[in-house]
Formats: sequence, structure tokens, C-alpha cells
Amino acid sequence: MKTVNIHEAKTHLSRLIERARTGEEITIAKDGRPVVKLVPVDSPSEPRQPGRWKGGLWISPDFDAPLPADLLDSFEGGA
Repeated sequence: MKTVNIHEAKTHLSRLIERARTGEEITIAKDGRPVVKLVPVDSPSEPRQPGRWKGGLWISPDFDAPLPADLLDSFEGGA
């Protein structure tokens, strides 16, 4: 793990990003104290497929119906 100061990070950001993409963790420090860590973003394990949940998800026909008065009152801070 490499630690760099903010000025160095701004100057060499492209290089640091490439190093992080290969798996290296880079800590960026301010006044010698670590403040952020530069790490690669995990890519999804498989590509998204539209319609993959088709038939596997059910939504009630009244899912957007108004809430009963007593439940609504509870959400709004009533008794």
C-alpha cells in the first residue's frame, strides 16, 4: 500500500488510477494523516440481462393505494 500526499495525487492522478486498477491500494494523506483510499471498483460478475426477473416478481395491484388513516397518522407523528 502506497501513501501519497494530496499535491502528489493531483499531479499524478492518472498514474495512481492505473496502479489502483491493477489492485494496489493507494492512500491519500493530508498533513501526513490518511484521509481517503484509492481502490479499484469491483466490476459486476456477470453482465446485466434485461427481463431476468420476469415472472419472478409480483406487485400487488393496490401497492400505491393510500395508507389507512391510522398508519398514515403514525408516520406523520400522531398518536
